[in-house]
Amino acid sequence: MDMIWKGHTPVYRATKDMGKMLGGEEEKDPEVAKKKKEEEEERQEALRQQEEERKDKHRKMEAEREVVRQSIRDKYGLKKKEEKEAEEKAAMEQACEGSLTRAKKAIPAGCGDEDDEDEESILDTVLKFLPGRLQDMFKK
Repeated sequence: MDMIWKGHTPVYRATKDMGKMLGGEEEKDPEVAKKKKEEEEERQEALRQQEEERKDKHRKMEAEREVVRQSIRDKYGLKKKEEKEAEEKAAMEQACEGSLTRAKKAIPAGCGDEDDEDEESILDTVLKFLPGRLQDMFKK
């Protein structure tokens, strides 16, 4: 902006560059537009290349981590989660091979109806704490 003094007050007037700064019409130059387009394409290509390098780096890091995980599994005799699931599924299919009904859900050890003679039933435990006459009534 140019400043002109009229009397004691400054007066500002806009120059032709001010219109461009305020979002006005720019001069259309085909060479400038072509150059900007090429620069944008180069920038996009650089971004794509950086992203590809980043993905490559992460693939390599994950491969190294998997080697370490596998060495730990070998050292302690562990199996991958997928291997465990596959073995369990195969065992379930094998158990119900000749069955005409659907496969039953696996029941964890310690749950369900086991016929252990050593373990006392809840009723026997409760009967121990009752007086003698009541014990006799329930035993009959």
